Amino acid sequence: MTERALPDGGTDWVRVVRARTHNLRDVTVDIPRGGIVAFTGVSGSGKTSLAIDTVHAEAQLRYLEGLSPFVRQYITPKDRPQVDRIEGLGATLAVDQRRLNRHSRSTVATMTGVDAYLGLLYSRLGADGGGEGAGPALSSGHFSRYSPEGACPRCHGAGGTPHADPDLVVTRPELPLMEGGSPWFEKLRSPEQVAVPFLAEQYGADLALPWRELPVAFRDALLYGTGDVPVSTSVRVPNKNSDAEVVYQLNQPLRGAVAEVERLFAAAGSENAKQRYVPYMRQVPCEDCGGTGYGEAARGVSLAGATYPELSVLRVHQVQQWTARLAGGLTGVRKEIGEALLPEVTGRLRMLERLGLAHLELGRTAPTLSGGELQRARTAAQLSTSLTGIMFVLDELGSGLHPADKERLRLILADLRDAGNTVLLVEHDPDVIAEADWVIDLGPGAGREGGEVMFSGPVRELAACPGSVTGRYLDPSRPRITREVSARAGRHGWMELKDIRVHSVRVDGLRLPLNALTCFTGVSGSGKSSLLGHAVAPALAAAVAGGSHPTVGAVSGIGSVAWVDSVDQSPIGRTPRSNPATYSKAFDAIRKLYAGTDRARTLNLGASAFSFNAAAGRCEACTGYGRKLVDMHFLPDIWATCDVCDGRRFTPDVLSVQYRGLAIDQVLDLTVDEAAEHFDEPRPLAAVLGALRQVGLGYLQLGQSATDLSGGEAQRLKLADAIRRGATGGRGGVVLLDEPLTGLHPADVQRMAGAFDALLAAGHTVLVAEHDLHLANCADWLVDMGPGAGEHGGRVVAEGIPEEVRATDTATAGHLRRLVRPAR
Repeated sequence: MTERALPDGGTDWVRVVRARTHNLRDVTVDIPRGGIVAFTGVSGSGKTSLAIDTVHAEAQLRYLEGLSPFVRQYITPKDRPQVDRIEGLGATLAVDQRRLNRHSRSTVATMTGVDAYLGLLYSRLGADGGGEGAGPALSSGHFSRYSPEGACPRCHGAGGTPHADPDLVVTRPELPLMEGGSPWFEKLRSPEQVAVPFLAEQYGADLALPWRELPVAFRDALLYGTGDVPVSTSVRVPNKNSDAEVVYQLNQPLRGAVAEVERLFAAAGSENAKQRYVPYMRQVPCEDCGGTGYGEAARGVSLAGATYPELSVLRVHQVQQWTARLAGGLTGVRKEIGEALLPEVTGRLRMLERLGLAHLELGRTAPTLSGGELQRARTAAQLSTSLTGIMFVLDELGSGLHPADKERLRLILADLRDAGNTVLLVEHDPDVIAEADWVIDLGPGAGREGGEVMFSGPVRELAACPGSVTGRYLDPSRPRITREVSARAGRHGWMELKDIRVHSVRVDGLRLPLNALTCFTGVSGSGKSSLLGHAVAPALAAAVAGGSHPTVGAVSGIGSVAWVDSVDQSPIGRTPRSNPATYSKAFDAIRKLYAGTDRARTLNLGASAFSFNAAAGRCEACTGYGRKLVDMHFLPDIWATCDVCDGRRFTPDVLSVQYRGLAIDQVLDLTVDEAAEHFDEPRPLAAVLGALRQVGLGYLQLGQSATDLSGGEAQRLKLADAIRRGATGGRGGVVLLDEPLTGLHPADVQRMAGAFDALLAAGHTVLVAEHDLHLANCADWLVDMGPGAGEHGGRVVAEGIPEEVRATDTATAGHLRRLVRPAR
């Protein structure tokens, strides 16, 4: 570690004394105020633990302690960080990538706060009489489709109603019903589906024939029901969860598949459960609101030639033009109202533009954004403040940015600093790190091997620090990835997609090589994520299942593809009970090992007793958490170790069972690397742990809460599951990833390349959308999107092997030419 001499007094520094949050090991470090400070280190080294979970968490708790007890009871604070003291700490604002909201009601406008100010503009200027169709007593709620006063009374803000579509129930009428003609009928889901053979016999229909050749009466009965005519059946079906059989008995009229889909959709208790039936349904626009979801007030008031629903479908740069027209047409009292509200709108729109998001529509929902776009959209609201003296804590802000867009990010960071603020960056990108004034490098490794400050000083001196892994990568010409490519792309055939139409993407034809690594590149907003995540992925999955997807006209060349796995950065769980062990199913195998011991059999403990989520063996005093939430009344609540189980989560009987010298709670404290050494059998468990190590997650604790994982870590957990599946699946599959190198230190990027190669070696195909051009430079095939963003993008501007794309004049090609090409 390099120590830096500090000026006397220390008023320009924030001093952290003996921080022990997560894997930090008594870290004492001084952070300069008024500059850009980068927190670096390999993935899992403790950067986020120090910057966000210690510094920002302490600032947030200090703020909450200043609020009244009445207000605090409605706020859930962060856990108090483990640190002796932090000196010189002021107000902080943070954007943490681990808590990205992907709810369908979250939009670009709501994430940035633009919607609130636009609602005020429309309600105040509309009620003032200047807006066309203005009415009395308008509030901002009238311009929110999710508020009681603003929603369309008929569809309650949904914009329409999902209805089962016969064309989605039977997707390939040229095939037999039970042999690829219908994804709905390919499995026995309900007694009505079991009745198909009996109904066919009753109507004289030969199920071996294509659907379109079957009698119309049979097809109508199957889709729309038999009216008052009962159908009597009794069929025995194997139970997938046991050796027993389930007897389906039916002696009543059939509802028909269309009504059955809608019944099951309505009866589903959660959004996740409803998703099972969404593929068979279409959204029918509401007749009253025209599909907008807005009530009469929002549809009737027009400002500067646009109603609120019309404004919500415009892109950011178009809304900027609208604000200019509106400001230019205001006079008198309406001008005073506009001058109070418009700067808040224009400031946020300007920040979205500077962050490379001017191509997004205001109403674009969070689930349709890439990981980088979502992160920057949330950041825009924080960076739009005109406050000074603030400490901004930004987590991986450079993720999802094409090299062509990084200059704007550097200018934003410099503006924040020059305005008198402090910027703390948790960052892996060497290009962004190089622009910092100061760097705090943590390591030397990840997890338990990290948590120490390896270097703290000016960024220009980091490269000379012998113990810093980060310093080695500050040379932009250094190759970060090497791959051995044994065959040229296309040797194993091609899959083709035609007539792709989704969001701004318009691609007439796309060829992708099988058993190869294809990288989708292009400037931010050029359509990479839309093409891969909202067209290619669902279309391939539907085609493998024998169906089709509305975003793609036709799919061919996938006869060798047996499965499709789309790996995104959404959280693996939303509660502390979810962790890497439970998500990867490793804990299922471990619990069976413990249940098979002599001690467990003596105590009559089954596998469920070794789960902290089941009442059979968990400590009921803390319900398996190991901690209890203590109400501190006038202070923030704190988590205290359970005094019954002493934090061990299980009953004494369960804890008395050991496997190879460890109790079940001690297994949850193991890292993946340690568990891989401890459990060399059974083979499926060893395969799971091996896959987790392969994607660079060996440092994670098996019992680490899912809520503490970054988006990149969650994605790599899913990739490990795809690798395990690929190793045991037999036939080839396709794995699709959106920005898989997000949140990865350059030293870890090579591991990911190795994981991709492992999938390729097993005969699978890997498709990634990525801004890291080091990966693109050694991919087997490139698809470059552009030429610009939004409506100026959405086209394939270059495709081929990297050498061919580098020779073009696209925005990506110029940056590829600056990289040193690894040997192929």
